[in-house]
This record gives sequence, C-alpha cells and structure tokens, in this order.
Amino acid sequence: MDFRTATQEDLPEIVRLLADDELGAGREKYEDPLPEAYIRAFTEMDAQGGNEILLATEDGKVIGCLQLMLIPGLARLGMKRAQIEGVRVDSRYRGQKVGEALFFEAIRRAENEGCGLVQLTTDKQRPDARRFYEKLGFTASHEGMKLLFDENK
Repeated sequence: MDFRTATQEDLPEIVRLLADDELGAGREKYEDPLPEAYIRAFTEMDAQGGNEILLATEDGKVIGCLQLMLIPGLARLGMKRAQIEGVRVDSRYRGQKVGEALFFEAIRRAENEGCGLVQLTTDKQRPDARRFYEKLGFTASHEGMKLLFDENK
C-alpha cells in the first residue's frame, strides 16, 4: 500500500468512495461528469494549503481516502492541530487494515507539521467508526455540534 496527496484527476475515485457508504449514498453525487461543485471545492482546498486529500493506493488504484486539514490556532499556547474528515475505505478492502494505515500516515504527517493534536468528528449513526477511532487511541473528550445551512439558498 502506498500513500499520496490527491490531484484533481483523482476526484472521480474520491467521490466514488464518499458515495460508497450508507450515509454518503444520500449526500454525494457520483456521476459522469462530476458535478462542478466537487471541482470548485478541490480547487479551493488546493489553493488554501494545509488542506489535502490523502489517498491510500494499491497497484495505483485508490482504495481509501481522508481529508487532512492543518489548523493554526491561538488556543493551547498557539497549538497547531490537525482535523480529519471524510474517511472512506473502498468496500472491497474494508477489514484489511487500510483505514488504520491511512490514519497512521495522516498522524505522521500531522506530527511532522508540528501539530499538537489530531481531532475528528464522527456521525452518531456510525458506531463502528467510533469503535475504530477509539481503537486507534482517539477519545470522545468533547461533544461535537454542527449548524447546517439550507442548501437551496
């Protein structure tokens, strides 16, 4: 298994992974051509810096992904933190430690960038994901909250 930062050419495979999930199936649109919103978002992320999609590949094929964001901050004496979102492993590779390896690579990258902690949120409808994160050493130290805006505005 290899790891690399995604390029725009990887977008179809990333969206495929995001949609290959019980919750993602209702949130994502894996179509050909991809909706322009994905291209626009990737372009903004790429320009921002410190915001990447990390890919796990096997024989050049994308088998897992996550978004890794590096966030400078003032709290905790100016500690930089890493945020992980959008974790997905191809359904054909689940249970083969792809997610674990992907996380270890993301954590390694965060440490190399001087982050003092790695944080994530997990949907309460994903108890298996929570158990996975706890197995990796994450603790449920905070209660996450979200405010969703009307998508039709």
